[in-house]
Amino acid sequence: MNTYRVLEATLKDILDGIQPLREDWVMRFKIIEELEDVVKSVESLRGSTVEPFGSFVSNLFTRWGDLDISIVLSNGSYISSAGKKRKQNLLEDVLKALRQRGGWQRLQFIPNARVPILKFENASISCDVSIDNMQGLMKSKFLFWINEIDRRFRDMVLLVKEWAKTHNINNPKAGSLNSYSLSLLVIFHFQTCVPAILPPLKEIYPRNVIDDLTGVRTDAERRIGEICAANISRYRSNKSRAINRNSLSELFISFLTKFYDISSKATELGICPFTGKWEEIRSNMRWLPRTYALFIEDPFEQPENTARAVSAANLVKISEAIQTTHHRLVTANQNQISVLGMLVRPRISRIIAGTPASNSSYTSGHHIRIPFGTPSYTPVHRVRTPVGTSSYTAGQHITTRSQISRSVYSPSQAQFQTLNIRPASHPSNLSSQRMGSRPSNSTNQRQENQKNNSTRPRYVPHYHVQGQPAWRPKSDQ
Repeated sequence: MNTYRVLEATLKDILDGIQPLREDWVMRFKIIEELEDVVKSVESLRGSTVEPFGSFVSNLFTRWGDLDISIVLSNGSYISSAGKKRKQNLLEDVLKALRQRGGWQRLQFIPNARVPILKFENASISCDVSIDNMQGLMKSKFLFWINEIDRRFRDMVLLVKEWAKTHNINNPKAGSLNSYSLSLLVIFHFQTCVPAILPPLKEIYPRNVIDDLTGVRTDAERRIGEICAANISRYRSNKSRAINRNSLSELFISFLTKFYDISSKATELGICPFTGKWEEIRSNMRWLPRTYALFIEDPFEQPENTARAVSAANLVKISEAIQTTHHRLVTANQNQISVLGMLVRPRISRIIAGTPASNSSYTSGHHIRIPFGTPSYTPVHRVRTPVGTSSYTAGQHITTRSQISRSVYSPSQAQFQTLNIRPASHPSNLSSQRMGSRPSNSTNQRQENQKNNSTRPRYVPHYHVQGQPAWRPKSDQ
């Protein structure tokens, strides 16, 4: 069908335009390191570590995606549980330090949010900083593992998020959906496709994850990671499982079809990725009394509603955006321009048309940690490269219509890149080593890429922060 052919080509062009460029990764690591320096200067945060989470770690961010960061307090090897008042006080200390240091734009402290947040911009990237956000850190790993089951998940999340921004329904402050809810909608869609692409999340982890984040952090994370690894491996190796081979265009249209009448369904039904089913609200004691316009249960923190910010008026707006897009996409004689107008913002259209957007605030000369096997890079960065990055997919280049050469990073990069993450035993690597995940490139290609980069400096663990090693050049030992 011509509709699907045009849409498929356009979706691939859109992905090409919104994939992070190399400098988008570099800038985020630079921000993390600069914030790390600020945190070290705050007496009340002595011994704390700075850890990214969210879409950056789950590898579900676009070029313009926000950066979520947690300042994890020093509590020996145990998972700390600072109270809300203490978190507010500590973020105030960080705010003062940022103001004294200078160079951080649009500083905003939101102390009374459900999770106290310090917001700022750096290099045109919006950043949210929280304290001891172990829930966010763990949820990010889960989304990363889910992405390893089927790579179409990542593509669909990026496309749905861009579509939602285009229709102004991806802004919880304004009463619409947050990005986490959109990711859960894609999970739910993949669970309810025929045949299913993803299992109910209870088959990956049968308990409430947040309840199990107690005690020694490394032990808790290892237990959760091993359970997920075993269950995902079992799901993927099931020979009797029917395989869904739908294209992105088919999945995108069926996504719109599934939620076409969401405003009317939401009065009686909630979306439950944990069971992979629409659940009757009146029959679910966890969700009563019904006080929300839309219920999307957090499968990792039940019975929290990730769509609690969605107002009744915005639910109607969300439904209208879905219906309008669906109608336009299934109409005959579509062309790329008309499809782009429904799916992306103007700047993405310009990129696809051949006008690259530049990150003018990018600065060179900063120490950046980039995994072994990264393709050659011409700017004058002094690159530190850790070993143990076998899950990294090197050399995968995408070229847009404007011939922008991109390097598409493996999800695991964001998870061991910072100082306090250990590649060898991090749960993200469990996904590669134990879940039997399928690499994007062939083994021969990966070996060739590693051979080509064998002259680069390699790093070995030197000392531990919170039970995790930092990286130091072998020559410095």
